[in-house]
Amino acid sequence: MLFHSQLWKEAKTIAMVRSQSFEFNTQPIMDKALQQGKRVTIPKTLSNRQLEFFEVDEYTTYQFSNFGIEEPHNDSLINKENIDLMLVPGLIFSKKGYRIGFGKGYYDRFLADFEGKTCGLAFAEQLNNDWQPESFDQPVSRIYTDTLERSFVYG
Repeated sequence: MLFHSQLWKEAKTIAMVRSQSFEFNTQPIMDKALQQGKRVTIPKTLSNRQLEFFEVDEYTTYQFSNFGIEEPHNDSLINKENIDLMLVPGLIFSKKGYRIGFGKGYYDRFLADFEGKTCGLAFAEQLNNDWQPESFDQPVSRIYTDTLERSFVYG
């Protein structure tokens, strides 16, 4: 379980996306992080397929991006090297930690030189090994699923 992991316990700053209705719900995770005094960062997409992460709290307002994802409406930029743990979204995850995202490569570009810890959150149905990652795909180090017995650890 994510909240009992060393990744969670050691992280002071956690990056995550505001989930869409069909994704693993990140709102309870954000709430728990804020309750525990952790910094939470949410990404904004930039025009050159880059991500930047901004600190949020329970009072942050959001606006929808062109992709229909809620992005923070503030300018509290957090540098990449200050993020301890990144919860990486995906549609499909393999047993080696690779993921199929939404096809634009934003996270793969960000993760290429990211030195913090990474994990994916998925429903058990999202685990699938019937595909091959691309050369630029960046794996996550751990995957936590919606059922405790299906929690996998990679890397």
